[in-house]
Amino acid sequence: MKTLIKTFATFSLALILVGGIFAQTTGELQFIRPTGKAGLNVFETPKTNDVPFDGMVVKVGGDFAMQFQALVQDGDSAQSLTDLANNFSLPTANLNIDVQLADGFRMHLRTYLSSRHHAEAWVKGGHIQIDNLNFIQEGLAEDFMKNFRIRVGMDDINYGDTHFRRSDNSAAIYNPFVGNYIMDSFTTEPFMEFTYMADAGILAVLGATNGRLNQEPSAGDDGFVVYGKVGYDSQINDDLRFRLTGSFYNSSNESTRDYLYGGDRAGSRYYNILTGSDFDGRFNPQFSGSRTPVADRGYLTAFQINPFIKFQGLEYFGVFELISNDDAGGSFTQIGSEVLYRLGEEENFYLGGRYNLVTGEQLDGAESLDISRINIGAGWFMTDNVLTKVEYVTQTYGGDGWIGTLYEDAEFNGLVIEAIISF
Repeated sequence: MKTLIKTFATFSLALILVGGIFAQTTGELQFIRPTGKAGLNVFETPKTNDVPFDGMVVKVGGDFAMQFQALVQDGDSAQSLTDLANNFSLPTANLNIDVQLADGFRMHLRTYLSSRHHAEAWVKGGHIQIDNLNFIQEGLAEDFMKNFRIRVGMDDINYGDTHFRRSDNSAAIYNPFVGNYIMDSFTTEPFMEFTYMADAGILAVLGATNGRLNQEPSAGDDGFVVYGKVGYDSQINDDLRFRLTGSFYNSSNESTRDYLYGGDRAGSRYYNILTGSDFDGRFNPQFSGSRTPVADRGYLTAFQINPFIKFQGLEYFGVFELISNDDAGGSFTQIGSEVLYRLGEEENFYLGGRYNLVTGEQLDGAESLDISRINIGAGWFMTDNVLTKVEYVTQTYGGDGWIGTLYEDAEFNGLVIEAIISF
C-alpha cells in the first residue's frame, strides 16, 4: 500500500509541476502516434500532417497499470518453484513528455516512475524525430523530406513490428494481451535511424546502434549493429488493411553485447513465476550478449517477418523470426500468431487468442529448448484512454536442454486481469 501511495503521489506531483511550467504551450503535436484507442494498429507514424506549427508545444502524459494475478505452476525438477498466491502485483507508472520544438522537429522522453525491476523513478529513454528541415531553412529539401524521416536518440529501435503492440512498462494499452512475446525484441540503445515512406505504402528503414544497453567509452566495447526493415502497408479499401514487413538485425563480433532480447529493464508481465526472477516467463538467448561475454559467443543475426491484416472487425498479426549465433552455432525460431475480433461500431470490445512458440539450441549440437504459450483474452475500452482486459495464459517448457534445471517440464497457467490508463 505504501508503494501504491508513493507511486500515485509521485505521478501526480510530476504532472502538476511539469504541467504548470508548460501550461502556456499547450496545443497539438505533429507526426505522433495518438495516445489511447486512437493509436491502435499504428506502426510507423504516417508522414501526413495537418497540424500547423504555431510555436513550441509540450504535452505531458502518463500511463498507469495494475494487475490481479491468479496463476499456478508445476514442474518435474527436484528444485522448488516459487510459491504463488492470488493477489495484486506492484502497480506500474510512466511519465511521458513530448515536445514540438520546431516545425517537423519533435522530442519524446519517457520516465518509468515505478516498474517491476526498479521501484524508483528513472529515465527509460528518449529521442528526437525530424520530419522536415524547416527549422534550418523554410522549404529546405521539401520534396525529399515529404517521404523521409530521421530519428536519433537513446531509445527503442525499429526492428520488427512486435514492439508496436507490446507493453512498455505501464504503457500497455496497445497490447491486446498481458504478456509480451516470449523472445521480446525490445531494447533501448543509442541509435540513428532513417525511414522512407512512400504514398503507395512502401516502407524502408535503415539504422545503426552499438548494441549496448549501458554505455561505457572503453576499449572492447566498440561493436557496431546495422538493422533495417522493408515493407508494404496500405488501407486497400474501407474494410481491408494489409501490411507485410521484413526486418533484419546484424551485429559485429566486437563486443556489441546485443541486448535485443534482454533490453526491457521493466521486467516480465507475469510476476514471481518459476525462479521468481523479475524476468522469468520470457527468454533471452544471450547470443553475444552478456555482462561477462565468453569466448564461445559469436555475434547475433536476426530476421523477423510480420504480416498484419484487418478486415472490418477481424484482425490478424503474425511473427516469424529466425536468430543465429554466427560464430558458435546455435539458433532459435520464434513463431507468433494472434487473432482478434473487435466488436461494435466503435470497436470498444474485443476477443482474441495468441499462440507463441520458441524453439532451438544455444550452441551447435546442443540439446533443444522449447517454450510455448497460449493466451486467450478479452478487453473493454471503457473510454478511449481506459482499458481493462482479462486473459487466460498457459506456458510450458519442453526439450532435453531443460533436463536437470528448474525449467524441466515446467508450466504455469491461470488468469490475469489488467487495468490501464493512458493519456
